[in-house]
Amino acid sequence: MGHYLNPGEESFKKALNSDIYIDKTMLLQYLNKVINSSGQYICVSRPRRFGKTIAMNMIAAYYCCSINGKALFEGLNIFQDKYFDKYANKYNVVKLEAVKMGLAELSVDQWIAKLQKILMHDFKKEYPDVEYVDENDICLSMMDVYQQTGIQFVIIIDEWDVLFRERKDDFIAQKQYLDFLRKWLKDQDYVALAYMTGILPIKKYGKHSALNMFHEFSMEDQQELEEFVGFTDDEVRALCNRYGADYNQCRAWYDGYCFSKVKEIYNPLSVVLAVPKNSFKNYWNKTESFEALKVYIDMNFDGLRDSVLALMAGERRKIDVSNFSNDMVTFNSSDDVMTLLIHLGYLGYDLERSEVFIPNNEIRAVFAASVKHSKEYESVAIAIKTADELLEATLEQNSKKVAELVENAHLETSHLQYNDENALSYTISLAYYTARNKYTMVRELPAGQGFADMVFIPRAHHPEMPAMIVELKWNHSAKTAIKQIKDKKYPESLKDFTGKILLVGINYSKKTKKHTCKIEQV
Repeated sequence: MGHYLNPGEESFKKALNSDIYIDKTMLLQYLNKVINSSGQYICVSRPRRFGKTIAMNMIAAYYCCSINGKALFEGLNIFQDKYFDKYANKYNVVKLEAVKMGLAELSVDQWIAKLQKILMHDFKKEYPDVEYVDENDICLSMMDVYQQTGIQFVIIIDEWDVLFRERKDDFIAQKQYLDFLRKWLKDQDYVALAYMTGILPIKKYGKHSALNMFHEFSMEDQQELEEFVGFTDDEVRALCNRYGADYNQCRAWYDGYCFSKVKEIYNPLSVVLAVPKNSFKNYWNKTESFEALKVYIDMNFDGLRDSVLALMAGERRKIDVSNFSNDMVTFNSSDDVMTLLIHLGYLGYDLERSEVFIPNNEIRAVFAASVKHSKEYESVAIAIKTADELLEATLEQNSKKVAELVENAHLETSHLQYNDENALSYTISLAYYTARNKYTMVRELPAGQGFADMVFIPRAHHPEMPAMIVELKWNHSAKTAIKQIKDKKYPESLKDFTGKILLVGINYSKKTKKHTCKIEQV
């Protein structure tokens, strides 16, 4: 085994020996279909915590010619594939971890020289009889190895985009790096497969298209690789059964990402941390997580704050992802900012509808933490801080207290025109922000003879909670709101619900500029 050449199987063995290992080896079936074809250049971009490194180690172990991987893969799904033996352990593998190699710190020339030096050391150790035309030229050296051994290369680069993330404004270095990758990888006979992982897609860095030979799989559209992005619903259900963990809680906290065919994708690392302990909370809680999100939601683009509030209120927003420059500094609209948040994992994306949304409770908690540290969302933070108190007051049917807390929450939408029931619904949705840890909130639910403004349905793991039907009125009365719930038979939408139901009417008086509330139980 070398430093970067044919690194062996140990890293993948550790994954297999872990208490939780989900078999994603059928990814290799797809790679075997495209190896040595026009589709041999692959870039898979996903957020941190979504299993990129495990996949990279699996690919290296499978193709590496210096080991016999049959015993390693026996019992895994790919082992049954009819082409397993055709490609297994038939290639030289070069596996690079760009962060560990110092790509963010070194000059590009220094980094290339370091790569060349280490690879030459590995080549001479693995193939001592190969003669090299120019030991200072990585392309010529790899061609020498290929021509004299007959063995092609599978090249794997982890976090290939670290230069663009850590040195955002160093456009000269970025172009230099892209030019090197193009020279090293494109149209080289020694390359059988190039597989890069990162967070950002690669097709647009300014107008420079040095890597246009790559086929991209991103959080906007993972295409054939959808099921390999995170854990699927069936995989999570099986894990919860194995550990006796609460599946419904797990789904509420970590599900929500979706693609065209696989509609439910879970954050894999959070599932691994939560399920064995049956402890569901925000595991995406490092300080840099909410501080990084805060940087982007604070940006001064028309409509961005309104969109963030709408997303936090449980709505979706239609966006155009096509103009995003795929870097972390070039933003021309709020859509560009939200497209970046898709790639960072802070937003889910529905390709069919071109809509973004906050995917689950865990990310909702990250948004809450971010606005708490932002002056731009100071009033939102105040409302979220009292959200638990508001839910408690509602459950206690303390109408006066509910009206008082909603009054305070009104401030959080002060930059919106507070002049209709829609604006009022934003206030109420944000005021009940943390209630969604225990409830599924549905807006405009078809009910009886109309549409209920908001219905809060207890999640399966909170059967003790009452359901809540909330009707909003603008310049009428809370009593009128309750009457409408009854007259239009909104509770019929919950006919299968066996617990208590609270009817909550909230009105905003344009004249007094006060909120009133009335609560009844049925």
